[in-house]
Order: sequence, then structure tokens, then C-alpha cells
Amino acid sequence: MRSGRKVSILVLTLLCVFLFTACPSKTNIGKILDNPDRYRDKEVGITGTVEDSYGVPLIGGAYKVDDGTGEIWVVSKRGGTPRKGARVGAKGRVLQGFSFGGRNFGTVIEESDRRTR
Repeated sequence: MRSGRKVSILVLTLLCVFLFTACPSKTNIGKILDNPDRYRDKEVGITGTVEDSYGVPLIGGAYKVDDGTGEIWVVSKRGGTPRKGARVGAKGRVLQGFSFGGRNFGTVIEESDRRTR
């Protein structure tokens, strides 16, 4: 009975470790912009307020997020973007030198997931 309990605790602990290492931690936008090479091609999570938003139905769009430490554009390949003023949490890879809609953007996040409030 005790060995079964120990195995259950070990499995639960390993599962928690796996799940928490798979999720990116929240990163300040200011830190990303201050040292973009450190974050290049790495997955990050940000939260903030949408300051600007441009969407193209069925193609994607881009929206600018401000978290108080800086502003960064988030590029979405799925249809729709959050409205201006929305609180958003976004997860994705940091890219540099990205062009969208004829405009050049320096450091951006390519969105893989998003939550809005």
C-alpha cells in the first residue's frame, strides 16, 4: 500500500514538472526589447493592453501590446485580432525583422496562443 502511494506521488510530481517546464513564464516586454537576441526564437508569454490592432479576415493580423514596460507587436496567423483596449495574454516565439502588410516591424512575437478578457 505504501509503495503504491509513493509511485502515485512520484508520477504526479513528474507530471507537474513536465507541465510547468512546457509553459513559458510571463516576460516583461521591456526585457524582450532591451535584449532581443536573448529571446530570439524562444517562446515567451506576455500580458498587457492592446494599443493598436489590424486584422485581415481568414489570413490573420497584428496587434500591439503594452504592458507598462514597453510595447511589442504580436503577429497572428489565425483570423481575427483582439480589439483596441482589450486585456490580452499572448504566447509565442520572438522574431526579428518581420514584414507584414507592407510595414516593417523590428522585434515581434509570432502568436501560438492567446487569451483575452
